[in-house]
Amino acid sequence: MSVKLTVMLLLSIAATSILGTIIPQNEDPAAYFRAYGEFVYRLFDVLGIFDMYHSWWFQFLLLLLTINIVICSIDRISATWKIVFVKKPSFNLSRFRNLSQKETFAGNHPPKELEKIYKPIISKYFGYTKVEPTDKGLCIFAEKWRWTRLGVYAVHLSVILLLSGGLMGSLFGFEGFVNIPEGEKVDSIRIRNTGKIHYLGFDIKCENFNISFYDNGAPKEYRSSLTIIEKEKPVIQKDIIVNDPLRYRGVNIFQSSYGKMPSDSTFKKKTPASDPSGEITLNFDNRESGASFQIKTALGKPVDLPEGFGKFVIVEYIKAAEFRGQNIGEAYKGILTPADGNPLDVLLPLHFPNFDRMRKGALVISVADQETEAFSLGERSEQRYYTGLQVTKDPGVLLVYAGFIMMIIGCYITFFMSHQRVCVEIIKGKAKSRVIVSGTANKNKMGMQQRVKKLSDKLAKL
Repeated sequence: MSVKLTVMLLLSIAATSILGTIIPQNEDPAAYFRAYGEFVYRLFDVLGIFDMYHSWWFQFLLLLLTINIVICSIDRISATWKIVFVKKPSFNLSRFRNLSQKETFAGNHPPKELEKIYKPIISKYFGYTKVEPTDKGLCIFAEKWRWTRLGVYAVHLSVILLLSGGLMGSLFGFEGFVNIPEGEKVDSIRIRNTGKIHYLGFDIKCENFNISFYDNGAPKEYRSSLTIIEKEKPVIQKDIIVNDPLRYRGVNIFQSSYGKMPSDSTFKKKTPASDPSGEITLNFDNRESGASFQIKTALGKPVDLPEGFGKFVIVEYIKAAEFRGQNIGEAYKGILTPADGNPLDVLLPLHFPNFDRMRKGALVISVADQETEAFSLGERSEQRYYTGLQVTKDPGVLLVYAGFIMMIIGCYITFFMSHQRVCVEIIKGKAKSRVIVSGTANKNKMGMQQRVKKLSDKLAKL
């Protein structure tokens, strides 16, 4: 295990990641077959190129890199540990005397008096100070930020956390999809790409599904009312929308899609569409006054509206109505004729009672629900919808987050902070003392020289 091996592994992972970017991942096998031909397709399939980040060899590279970083860190940390956590740091005067760059000036007092003057100033800039006598006077040693030598190991730890989180998510996480009809529940999902069934250990029940639209007819919001059931008991309930998932036991449930169920499916809620030629009850809401009223009518039967709103007639029943390219299920089509205006076409979906509010008319019309009644398979029933859910679990996500935070901290320490040491040697003279200021740092030597000069200028003025 060595730094060379670490570099080789990083280059290998980078190269394979580029390959994974060039070759689309997790596409339809037929598309790969057409693009690369039979031989290349079978070769790439065996090597796991089409799902490279979950392949055994890519995970092996990550594991080998993690082990190598751990071993290299352990091998080198002992020397650093002794420097950082020593109780009484030692200073080598000869090392400072041999430095090529020093700052020198004359002091106006004897060494002992200058010590009393200089030491508080030096302590202000450096946390730890120590005074030692010399054959010619005395030295004031100081240092700070010994612990910054551990910055590189913080970076190593961050890489380990990131790799561990990625491996944990790859090995023990999953991503799948499931469609749940309204009123029904499921206890498993189908894994993406592989199509395998994965059991969750609990049930997801869709209590209700609703969709709202913008004024231009585009879908505005999908909303699924979900209940988590475990051991036949509901444990959590939440309405989910896009980007606002339900989270339970590390599993994230996202709103993904929706669709309509086959028209012959059994449902227990009776609507006017059960008998489109029969009696139909309509709701009318006045936007301005807030008043509401109901009128019973039938297909093709005009009705007079109160408060001078004119007449309304239902002209058509539509089994599968389309609106802006979206299938909105069963609906009635009516004509509203205001007392002093032109006739208006009004679409009344049975599954979306607030649909007519998009028309922005003074009167909002909707079809009223009728009594609940059970239907057998094959009888006319209300159009049901299913909610499409994306279900994911990534047990390593917290490690990944911690790794990113640790990497930011470690990189800042590594690149912007250093272990700094200074020596202020005071040599006794006949009339004045000679003061020599020198310093060293394990990183950013040029910056350390600037700090030494700044300290020297400040001491020279005292």
